[in-house]
Amino acid sequence: MNCILAACILTCLHLTSVTSAAEARLLRFPAIHEDRIVFTYAGDLYTVSAEGGTARRLTSHEGFEMFARFSPDGKSIAFTGQYDGNTEVYRMPAEGGVPQRLSFTATLGRDDVSDRMGPNNIVMTWTPDGQRIVFRSRMRSFNDFIGRLYSVATTGGSLKELPLPRGGFCSFSPDGKKLAYNRVFREFRTWKRYRGGMADDIWIYDFETKVTENLTNNPAQDVFPMWKGERIYFLSDRDENLRMNLYVCDLSTKETRKLTSFVDFDVKFPSLGDRAIVFENGGYIYRFDLDTETCRKVDISIQEDLPGGRGGLVEVAGNVTNYDVARDGKRALFGARGDVFTVPAKYGEARNLTASPGVHERDSVWSPDGKWIAYISDATGEDEIWVIPQDGSGPARQVTKNADTYKYRLAWSPDSKKILWSDKRLRLCYAHLRNGQITEVDKSDTWEFSDYAWSPDSRWIVYAKAEPEAMNKIRLYSLRAKQSYDVTDGWYGSSDPVFSPDGKYIFFVSDRDFDPIYGRTEWNHIYRDMSRIYLVTLTKATESPFKPLSDEVEIEEPPKTKDKKDQKKGEEAAKDANEPGAKTETKPRQEREPIKVDVDGIKDRIAVLPIAVSNYSSLQAVEDQLYYIRRGSDDREAQLCLYDLKERKETELGSVGGYELSADGKKMLVESGGKYAILDRPKGRIEIKETLDLSGMEVFLDRQAEWKQIFTECWRQMREFFYVPNMHGVDWAAMRDRYAPLVAYVNHRADLTYVLGEMIGELNAGHTYVGGGEYPKPRRIPMGLLGAELERDADSRYYRIARILRGQNWDTSQRSPLTEIGVDAHEGDYILSVDGASTADVADIHELLINKAGKQVTLELNSQPKAKGGRKVVVVPTDSEADLRYYGWVQGNIEKVAEATDGKVGYIHVPDMGQHGLNEFVEHFYPQIRKKALIIDVRGNGGGNVSPMLIERLRREIVMVEFARNTAPVPEPAAMIYGPMVCLCDEFSASDGDLFTYQFKKYNLGKVIGKRTWGGVVGIRGSLPLLDGGYLNKPEFSRYDVEGQQWIIEGHGVEPDIVVDNDPAKEYAGIDQQLDKAVEVILEELQTQEKEIPPLPPYPVK
Repeated sequence: MNCILAACILTCLHLTSVTSAAEARLLRFPAIHEDRIVFTYAGDLYTVSAEGGTARRLTSHEGFEMFARFSPDGKSIAFTGQYDGNTEVYRMPAEGGVPQRLSFTATLGRDDVSDRMGPNNIVMTWTPDGQRIVFRSRMRSFNDFIGRLYSVATTGGSLKELPLPRGGFCSFSPDGKKLAYNRVFREFRTWKRYRGGMADDIWIYDFETKVTENLTNNPAQDVFPMWKGERIYFLSDRDENLRMNLYVCDLSTKETRKLTSFVDFDVKFPSLGDRAIVFENGGYIYRFDLDTETCRKVDISIQEDLPGGRGGLVEVAGNVTNYDVARDGKRALFGARGDVFTVPAKYGEARNLTASPGVHERDSVWSPDGKWIAYISDATGEDEIWVIPQDGSGPARQVTKNADTYKYRLAWSPDSKKILWSDKRLRLCYAHLRNGQITEVDKSDTWEFSDYAWSPDSRWIVYAKAEPEAMNKIRLYSLRAKQSYDVTDGWYGSSDPVFSPDGKYIFFVSDRDFDPIYGRTEWNHIYRDMSRIYLVTLTKATESPFKPLSDEVEIEEPPKTKDKKDQKKGEEAAKDANEPGAKTETKPRQEREPIKVDVDGIKDRIAVLPIAVSNYSSLQAVEDQLYYIRRGSDDREAQLCLYDLKERKETELGSVGGYELSADGKKMLVESGGKYAILDRPKGRIEIKETLDLSGMEVFLDRQAEWKQIFTECWRQMREFFYVPNMHGVDWAAMRDRYAPLVAYVNHRADLTYVLGEMIGELNAGHTYVGGGEYPKPRRIPMGLLGAELERDADSRYYRIARILRGQNWDTSQRSPLTEIGVDAHEGDYILSVDGASTADVADIHELLINKAGKQVTLELNSQPKAKGGRKVVVVPTDSEADLRYYGWVQGNIEKVAEATDGKVGYIHVPDMGQHGLNEFVEHFYPQIRKKALIIDVRGNGGGNVSPMLIERLRREIVMVEFARNTAPVPEPAAMIYGPMVCLCDEFSASDGDLFTYQFKKYNLGKVIGKRTWGGVVGIRGSLPLLDGGYLNKPEFSRYDVEGQQWIIEGHGVEPDIVVDNDPAKEYAGIDQQLDKAVEVILEELQTQEKEIPPLPPYPVK
């Protein structure tokens, strides 16, 4: 066996001899039958000899074809494709041909090979008799974690659901009576060496006895079962390297053996053939021989045009990431697709100043003197600041060197000699353009700097700083004194500071207005609009612009008359100056007078602009006018506003997405609806008549260079933003070097996402997400759904309405089409036709509902499966049944709990910790606050950030009883559960669902019942820009215990007090053992902990 293991490291024997230059890599989702292998490369299916060689392409559609599986006889392959827009199951001859669509299912929002939930309708296997194809689908799931197993005949037709509540990769026993499968599907998660609640085992389900057996029962991940004779092969990361390798379990002895020993890369997506298993490792395909138990790399070359990897000339006007305007407004500046462009206001051509494929130039800004454009570039491999002549007449010049982290927004000094920026290491710095000398202005230990600006004389910097023990402060830095001073105290959060052009004031936004909104659900408050714009006078002598005014009469003084001799001299001088060639005396240009600052007492010299309390941002000042963006609760769209200090008047200018003022203060660049315009600085309502022509913004796209840059930038971003600097003990530079060679083989953006996912997955952390970017996407065609479960009548071939999903038709998301007013449809009715087409003549009724969502459809119904006596009904199909199914499941649980407890116990399910989950909690919490007890269910909770709000309400304790005449007494606080509680959780309670469960347990609110939670609590925020619009989420903040001893939850999850694992057969039959246990426990606790509100004491006599 040792020699066998040795054969499976990366120096495996090659089956064929081909040059390395011709060898292909990033070959995914392989399958094998006898002497043929089928795999996916760059979104298409290929076939090749099992001995290797040049592969032949089988598909060429713009969609992504994947998960090909050979039929038992090897004549056909079933696969997952996107030919008709949606991701569905197809079948085609193994040697190639026209694919036949077999499935017609719901159109899902999350349905992509790059998504961490994986694509929908993944082909898993064939039944042993070769008559049906099994696939995993989320077509009827209201939870993206959950998918069920279905089968479809090789000729298409109605789907059959396997009798399991959920499932992942699977394999039938040779006689088809049993199924080895995974109960959890997480093979597209970018999280290696995972040991949380979703870490799965190999399970065997007996279709006859309905008994489920745990075959492997190991803390590691055991996935991809493949059943061959008396053996089940699978992948596991249980070895000392925690690397996925191939294992086998002998069913007769239950002995498990390791078959491969890969160290650098995981074994991925194996598939069982008649004599071999094929899998991917490090982008190569390997073949494991079942008889000899040896594995070898299959050398494969691809000789195709691979258009997905080609570039070409592309317009990038739709990829704008930043904008600015020239000093005089003659041109606008745009950053797009990693290049720096200027576009004329009216005449001339667009210019690409950088034209640098494979380099990310961003955050470009125009210098106030109009000569230079500065930007951040990673041309050196790190974020450095560069400048380039605005007309492109000279080469770019690097200003900073030896960068060590990610840089944020650049800000020129008014004298165009210095550039200010902030960075991820929480520093605020500026550099001298002349020599690149860097000065650190300030450093935070709380958060990054985002708001900063220069004084008009370039000698001061004003900025907002996050404080650890107070609210954000405005601070003022003197370049000469190299010292910062507080402008505001820490009582009120302050932001967005800017100087007035004359240097007399600093304007800033501050939250100083407290006007609460009280809730309808309970006597509680929130604060929404809290800010106004304030100013501080920089010297004690500066008068307030809002000082009291008084109109007084002006007395004219008679003008002084000039001496006739002096007057004649002046006239002669003026005449001489107008003579040709006459010399005129020019005054030397004066330096801007330094502004004066009296630091003493500055915090007491604050005044407020008399404008409405709202939310303000983007302050820019020119002359006596201040421009800003207002977006308050009363504003449907962001409004650009102007405040005139001289006139003491606010003017609403119009709705814009953003703006920039020119350095001379005469022009403004505005963005609205993705269009841009340069206007004379507006003083009244904006009317955009002409927009800038961005069609000339083009780049010669080099996708290979771009993908390499994206790979490196993602690596750097993770290096700088990952929440702990030790990168979980991973040698991060080594990971870059390990995965970088794979990028050269990328010819589809989804494959780059795959490589990035594998690399960031090495950090062994939750929330390492990557995706998006630019690649071909077929048009999605929404499937019309009737909100019902349909069964085909074997004799007539008509479809019977077996069950109508209940909903709430006043809520569009829970509209059940067959229950709407005037729709005469009932369970048991037969659907004879759809828009005149007979349902008996199609393989699947859903073929007739393609592209019918939201459109009127005429159904012919009858209580009998015959045409005579039918009636026509007009319905409007919905595009999703997910909310209907969720509503029905929740209502069913409420009814079960009420019936089992005689109405004493309430039930709430919280599907996530976002707005939807909060709404579900509020909708069901307040109507049940007078229940004697509560079951709160966070099973399947997908996370979010509202768990503290829920926990705060559940922690409330009675402190007194409130009474009013002729009413029943109530506890105070009123919105509380006065009695015991239990919490339900499972392996799909994730992220903030983890945190909710932890808090519920930590605060001793009640027993936790179910299964260990997901275990992913290292949080994320929004993605930083990538060249092609893709995203990367970096885990940036986590939690440790209050004792300071250990990091909590991450990678393990929260253990329940009572472990209950629902038996799959019982759960499929509608028996929820976890909920039953919760009812049992809460009833036991009510026997000793049921609370009664104390009776009224004797009425007081006074």
